[in-house]
Amino acid sequence: MTISKLLRVCSLLCLGVALPVGAQTQTTSTWQLGVGSTRVLDTYLSAEKFSGQGLTLLHTSERRRDGRQWSFLSEHELNVATVDDRAAKRDELQGSYTLLAGPLRRWDVGSLTLQAGAMGALDVGFIYHTSNSNNPAQARLSLTVMPTAAAAYGLTLWRRRLLLRYELQLPMVGLMFSPNYGQSYYELFSLGHYDRNVVPTTFVSAPTFRQQLSVEYPVSRLLSLRLGYLGHYQQSSVNNLKSHVLHHRVMIGVVRSFTLMPLQP
Repeated sequence: MTISKLLRVCSLLCLGVALPVGAQTQTTSTWQLGVGSTRVLDTYLSAEKFSGQGLTLLHTSERRRDGRQWSFLSEHELNVATVDDRAAKRDELQGSYTLLAGPLRRWDVGSLTLQAGAMGALDVGFIYHTSNSNNPAQARLSLTVMPTAAAAYGLTLWRRRLLLRYELQLPMVGLMFSPNYGQSYYELFSLGHYDRNVVPTTFVSAPTFRQQLSVEYPVSRLLSLRLGYLGHYQQSSVNNLKSHVLHHRVMIGVVRSFTLMPLQP
């Protein structure tokens, strides 16, 4: 195998797709930037609710082999927001990174495409309260199995083939890191006082869900513009602490479609 072929194989494996020799894969890659409101409540830091504006960078990649009904979907979501309390006297900084990845089964019914499957969601983030001198920050870490469904419908408008798409992820089971009520990070990390800080979660204790609605307008055979809405609602009630981080974003971006050619033996 030449160096160029080896690099192609490594890049595919890093993207989560292992292709057998001779496979041809249709790939759709989307970059989107979003702006909108964020609402934050974390009773470990404050009983007050905070709200403000935030930004989201989202990259989505879907790969499907020719003739197969299964595809592999991965999404990287980066959020950052600044929020204030209702009196505008205290503020918080919120940031998070979410990775979702998993297989989806596809059904084509005329102009309608349905997909269903399950994705793993890894979420890493923080909330920093600028007014707290003791325990000013809260770390966020969770791993969740999320059943996923999507529907896409193609229609012709202005002599262009538009694509309407809706995607939904719902929680099932997972694990979450959380300090216990009244427990400081000094006790947890410096003194090593474990107090049920890795908590199993379900859709009851952590009703986190995520949805996207978008429309795509093609500008060429391989390139489209996408306009849509992203709602990411992260909620939990564990260890006598309540938390929610609610993102509402208006998204705009570009969609690029291309074909990965088969590797030669």
